[in-house]
Amino acid sequence: MENRVTRLFNIEYPIIQAGMIWCSGWELASAAANAGILGILGSGSMYPEVLRDHIRKTKAATDKPFGVNVPMLYPDIDKHMDIIIEEGVKVVFTSAGNPKTWTAKLKEHGITVVHVVSSVKFAKKAEEAGVDAVVAEGFEAGGHNGRDETTTLCLIPMVKEAVNIPVIAAGGIGSGRGVLAAMSLGADGVQIGSRFVASEESSAHLAFKNAVVSAGEGDTMLTLKELAPVRLIKNKFYQDVATAYQAGATRDELIELLGRARAKRGMFEGDLEEGELEIGQISGLIHEVKPVREIVADLLEEYEVARQELANAQW
Repeated sequence: MENRVTRLFNIEYPIIQAGMIWCSGWELASAAANAGILGILGSGSMYPEVLRDHIRKTKAATDKPFGVNVPMLYPDIDKHMDIIIEEGVKVVFTSAGNPKTWTAKLKEHGITVVHVVSSVKFAKKAEEAGVDAVVAEGFEAGGHNGRDETTTLCLIPMVKEAVNIPVIAAGGIGSGRGVLAAMSLGADGVQIGSRFVASEESSAHLAFKNAVVSAGEGDTMLTLKELAPVRLIKNKFYQDVATAYQAGATRDELIELLGRARAKRGMFEGDLEEGELEIGQISGLIHEVKPVREIVADLLEEYEVARQELANAQW
């Protein structure tokens, strides 16, 4: 399965395991790389030296390509980038910030740069900044999301029409059928997050993984748009946020309610009541925690079955 994305990253399949805070440590990234896709470390939840440790452990666990996701709204970005360059990481995914800030410097060091966007406008800006590809992430995605609430079904063909660089689809993709649908819309590859949260190698707390598996349709909601839009499982914390909105909470009051380390508390420490449980709508199709290699095998098998069904369909 060779195309622009597999050639760009030197991987076997055009699938990227998303770099998610508190979930994407070295075990997940290396397992994904060893399964033939691009593994990504989620640096947003790591202190600089923790990131260095995870990079070194990933290199020890695989000889395949992997990358680091760097959300630019987090502190210590300068230190993160220095470590990435020092450790010889070959791929960086940037998000939640201006791609012009770091793209040129990273590319000076031979690093492939991909930027995550949620609109055509920002996809064009990323291309102008010189990135090698964009991840176009639809409203269905977990974690921090776009304010315009454009769905993947609409976003991918619009971004594909607007830019010449490879387009990687994200948001609501967790099965082989979803991969085929994204590619049919014009994507050159896909980025999958939620499905890999519920993997054995994910660094998420088991309680959070089980909450993802138990989630059904309608159990997640996008909220906190005044701060940074995020899709959450509806738990006590989410209900507290909803109550605050009903009471007319100000931005400062929402910040106070969110507090510090809320995402760590939920996803990494397993507090299903007071923690922030970030996950995508596709969680309703995730029914089991599995090893990464099995998840990738399932995706490929489902993709091929769906492709054959379409090829044999009578119109």
